Amino acid sequence: MKPLYRNIFFLLGAVAVVIMLLTFDMDYKELWSHIRRAGWWFGAVVGVWVVIYFFNAVSWYFIIRNGESPSPVSLGKVYKLTISGFALNYATPCGLMGGEPYRIMELTPIIGSSRATSSVILYVMMHIFSHICFWLASVVLYIIMYTPDFMMWLLLAAVTVFCLLAIYFFIKGYKHGMIIKTLRVLSRIPWVGKYAMRFSESKHEKLLQIDSQIAELHSKHSTTFYASFLFEFCARVLTALEIFFILCILTSEVNFFNCVLIMAFTSLFGNIFFFSPMQLGAREGGFALSVSALSISGAFGVYTGLITRVREVIWIIIGLVLMRFGNSPSQDVQKPEEPSAQTS
Repeated sequence: MKPLYRNIFFLLGAVAVVIMLLTFDMDYKELWSHIRRAGWWFGAVVGVWVVIYFFNAVSWYFIIRNGESPSPVSLGKVYKLTISGFALNYATPCGLMGGEPYRIMELTPIIGSSRATSSVILYVMMHIFSHICFWLASVVLYIIMYTPDFMMWLLLAAVTVFCLLAIYFFIKGYKHGMIIKTLRVLSRIPWVGKYAMRFSESKHEKLLQIDSQIAELHSKHSTTFYASFLFEFCARVLTALEIFFILCILTSEVNFFNCVLIMAFTSLFGNIFFFSPMQLGAREGGFALSVSALSISGAFGVYTGLITRVREVIWIIIGLVLMRFGNSPSQDVQKPEEPSAQTS
């Protein structure tokens, strides 16, 4: 990536962090008292994400490597881009407005634009796919642990239907590619349609190549696909440790499986409001509702949301700092494009 573009991404993230800190809806003395109350558990909350991001990075690393030995990109480089990419996603509205373009532009000089784009798209698909499977697994876990009433059965049924439909469409996308089909759908939407059609026509050969690379992962490299899914799904489960550590500060009447359900409800609620930077408000509301649904004090949910928000700010800053290091000048030189995919 050109240093200018990297600096622009860094500046956008830095401005977002400053805005978040200035608009934090709490007195800083009160915030510091909450962090001091957490004690060493706060270090555990921040530290567990070293492991979670590592699992995310390994998942993406399997996709980039795709059975190739040696890998064209080191695991350390992928780990760095994973943290920085998520930092930009947390800091920008609509989630994928910052992190994914940044990852593509950083990888392009190393493996070419088509492969960089397809690997990032495949990882985003895997990230979302694992979320959906996590929600579905949490429905089963809730039924095992609790006796749902009528309204909860309706909610669980709705979540189950949504997850099964989403899994079906993702599997279709993995088998046949989804970029060109997605652009065809977008081309029918007013205002957006003409831009989607123009982009599809001008980049048709490259989009075909990316779609073929997406389909190839599932059809020809199933071991890579399932290994990537396993690490990403485990990362989703490990996020419940953050909730567990925070609630251990407040009460002894909580177990890890409750925290898995809290994480599932909260992430589902938060993703409904994906357009909000850092899911401001939605995250805290999701925590409060989810702990209340499990007969835990709603105040615990508010406190959990607060500590999680501070942890996110810390990791955003870490991700932005990492953007400034480990950038080889040779990687800022554009790699020649791969030959276009042959079409019949």
